[in-house]
Amino acid sequence: MSAPTPPGPAPQGPGLQPSDYGRPSQALIARADRGYARFLAAQAPAASTGDHDQDDAAGRR
Repeated sequence: MSAPTPPGPAPQGPGLQPSDYGRPSQALIARADRGYARFLAAQAPAASTGDHDQDDAAGRR
């Protein structure tokens, strides 16, 4: 048998989780911003296949 569910939210006080549980810290947000900036700054590889001519070989068949 389980305990009944309380009718409302738990009262504020000392508990197992801090009051800002689930919110990202400022340090985590700053780290994510730096990672996203690096992602946006990365250059995409060239669309050509280089010396392998894979696209040309497929068109000759």
